Amino acid sequence: MKHYLLAGMIAVLGLSGCATAPDDPYADPRDPFEEVNRDVWDFNEALDENVLWPVARTYGKIPQPVRTGLLNAAENLGEPSYLVNNTLQGKFKDAGISFWRFLINSTVGVVGIFDVAGEMGLTRREEGFGETLASWGVGDGPYLMLPAMGPTVPVDRGGDVVDGMYFPIDDLNTPVSVARLFIKALELRLRLQEQQALMENSLDPYSFVREAYYQSWRNKVYDGNPPAEETDPSEPEDLGDDFYDQFD
Repeated sequence: MKHYLLAGMIAVLGLSGCATAPDDPYADPRDPFEEVNRDVWDFNEALDENVLWPVARTYGKIPQPVRTGLLNAAENLGEPSYLVNNTLQGKFKDAGISFWRFLINSTVGVVGIFDVAGEMGLTRREEGFGETLASWGVGDGPYLMLPAMGPTVPVDRGGDVVDGMYFPIDDLNTPVSVARLFIKALELRLRLQEQQALMENSLDPYSFVREAYYQSWRNKVYDGNPPAEETDPSEPEDLGDDFYDQFD
């Protein structure tokens, strides 16, 4: 599935004829495909209203302990990739924590259903290959709005393809892989409902989401301490990683 996503991103990058005119004084240089992206945005809004949110509300009726266990198990499968990416970034202590988290939660925690390592003080050290590439100086690439997946940049979403090649994710059958992604998406959609009003009340929700995505992405790349840059009073407040973890 991720291979099709990568092919789709390459195709989007080839749509140069749909890019925003470079002489447009209001164009955001990070978003050269704004016209296409806004069409995809409209599609995603309809998809959320008619499919994702109704399903998330139904999922939310499942008892919290059961949902927590399912999410813990889904998150546990990503620990080996966090180990690799922390190592590639020279964060050897964090890589060690990812190793012990996976070992402890996969055994004592019953395949990750119980976050025993977290209760021991070993909190998750999540790092993706996209963040690794960015830390090595690889540029973001153009802003993209992907169908059903939301905002991203090629270095971010493209890194997910590599993260999906590590054990045990690469050994999962399709139903289990889909279930893992579905559980994470539904949990995040439920948590984000309270922040939905902030987006809907903005003058331009599309631009609001674009700016918030870049804030979240920079926070991830710089581990919550991005270098200072000039701020625009029209930009949204920093909503935190949860607001856009649904697109990871």
